Amino acid sequence: MSEILKKLSEQGVSIWLDDISRERLRTGNLQSLIDNHVVGVTSNPTIFASALSKGDAYEGQLHDLKIRGVDVEEAVRAITTYDIRWAADVLRPVYDASGQVDGRVSIEVDPRLSRDTDKTVAEARALWWLVDRPNLFIKIPATVEGLPAITQAISEGISVNVTLIFSLERYRAVMDAWLTGLEKAKANGLDLSAIESVASFFVSRVDGEIDKRLDKIGTPEALALKGKAAVANARLAFAAFEEVVESSRWQALAAAGARPQRPLWASTGTKNPDYPDTLYVDQLVTSGTVNTMPEKTLQATADHGNITGDTVRSSYEEAWNTMAALKEAGIDYDDVVRFLEEDGLDKFEASWKELLETVSSELKKA
Repeated sequence: MSEILKKLSEQGVSIWLDDISRERLRTGNLQSLIDNHVVGVTSNPTIFASALSKGDAYEGQLHDLKIRGVDVEEAVRAITTYDIRWAADVLRPVYDASGQVDGRVSIEVDPRLSRDTDKTVAEARALWWLVDRPNLFIKIPATVEGLPAITQAISEGISVNVTLIFSLERYRAVMDAWLTGLEKAKANGLDLSAIESVASFFVSRVDGEIDKRLDKIGTPEALALKGKAAVANARLAFAAFEEVVESSRWQALAAAGARPQRPLWASTGTKNPDYPDTLYVDQLVTSGTVNTMPEKTLQATADHGNITGDTVRSSYEEAWNTMAALKEAGIDYDDVVRFLEEDGLDKFEASWKELLETVSSELKKA
């Protein structure tokens, strides 16, 4: 499994798995993946709901939670933080060997709080305390209300995975929130080198939505642009990242020990069967990034990924030309990213509801 993944890793891409389960942990499967160049894990409520509905790995804990009369909300927190702690411990050697850069595990704040800054901060603090592992990331959605929460969390020394980023404008706001948080952390006397962050820029969903709109437009020019928007958007996000890390503002923080907020390519599983199943891996290779993959995409990449070197830094002009052509074809970029954020939040909340329902059902059966 390892040769192509090794090649990808050697290009400076950190390979993370977008999945976690207690079964994966107790069987040693996660360790096996780590031995084959996987250096981090991301989670979400849908992943946990799926894990809970399969096998018997959670039966003992569910039984104890039921006997104690724990409510569903507390049970969810107990179950998910248990798995996150375990995964963080499995990944701790990677964290230490990478100079505290990789070996990271992400857990998401309750997405129902994504429009409430204060509650998001309180939830981030609670999860940080509950998991109590230095290689943890708290996932905070990049909503308008999430931006000051990101700043506050980072200012307190909490490492953050900023999630649900679609637009270039919002991504720049995320980087500003991160920098402001680091500046406050510095003023608070914190060790900046201990504060890590990634910014999860969603990829495949952009093509999913724009392709629908191109089909509706239906002109030959529009149809020729299908499958090109997501990669172009992500490449321009990396160009924006490069601008920030070249700024004097960042240089001052770096001199004080701060580390860059790495771009993380999320939603990299190809949803359109007409596209190569490693499209959002092969076309987004550049050093200093993370690609978190569903297991299916990870296996496809290991089997037949086409890793040919950097496919981002030399492609900015092509990306701008693609975005200009999309606009000319009738695609309203601002409307697309606005819809995707709202739809993403709806899906996050639906996933959380699914997780609550799954835990409730499993508690009854325990």
